[in-house]
Amino acid sequence: MNYFQEWAAWQRAAGLSPRTIEERTVTIAALLASSGVEGHELTPLHIATFLGREHLSQASRATYYGAIRAYCRFLQAIGARSDDPCALIPAPRRRPSVPRPVSDDQLEAIIAACNRRRTHCYVLLAAYQGLRVHEIAKLRGEDIDLSAGTLRVVGKGAREAVLPLHPVIAREAARWPRRGYWFPSRSAAHVSGQGVGQAIQGAMTRAGVFGTPHALRHWFGTRLVAEGVHLRVVQELMRHASPTTTAGYTLVRPDQMRAGLERIAA
Repeated sequence: MNYFQEWAAWQRAAGLSPRTIEERTVTIAALLASSGVEGHELTPLHIATFLGREHLSQASRATYYGAIRAYCRFLQAIGARSDDPCALIPAPRRRPSVPRPVSDDQLEAIIAACNRRRTHCYVLLAAYQGLRVHEIAKLRGEDIDLSAGTLRVVGKGAREAVLPLHPVIAREAARWPRRGYWFPSRSAAHVSGQGVGQAIQGAMTRAGVFGTPHALRHWFGTRLVAEGVHLRVVQELMRHASPTTTAGYTLVRPDQMRAGLERIAA
């Protein structure tokens, strides 16, 4: 048995978000399918082979390792197996991420290339509010308080934050419902994060901009730093647990470094 239902309940009890539980389950299902065994039959070699696939990025290896380690510990906890095969596998190292923001000119080109009202709003929310695609997908009219100038966001791990509303988004909000999902779907309550990402990617492709939709979030952080916003404030606006993570999103230009260096009196 693979105990997926029991594992989902176990993770919900730990306060994990539905998105995290689903992603972990997909990872374990792929591991078991590639190995041809059930959970209690996994060996260190099965796990190493799965994590060692050539096409995987180092970040993906680290993410998958975390899911597998949690699953193996769960199987131990419920008595489904006596050992943890993942404990014998060295944890993959995460390489420091390199900021890859779009330029100001590229952002303008992406906005101009939006061929749908929804896509235009997706891009603005990603760039001017720094939202992730899955956060954009589930945005509701109730999340925006125009009188207070705030935006409520439920981010990774179901963590909730109330952020100041950017003027661009405040103006955009007048075009969208005050209640309910902004981006409903025919097959679900709202569009998926994948659907948002694909729409933004399409606009980027039409604009001739190479990169991923996450580059708009990188632009958000980088632009804040360029405007002299303190890194701790940027961290809070981007909702990162650590300033180290924020540093991986914020590109410091050579002219900024030179201007900083020249502040030191000779």
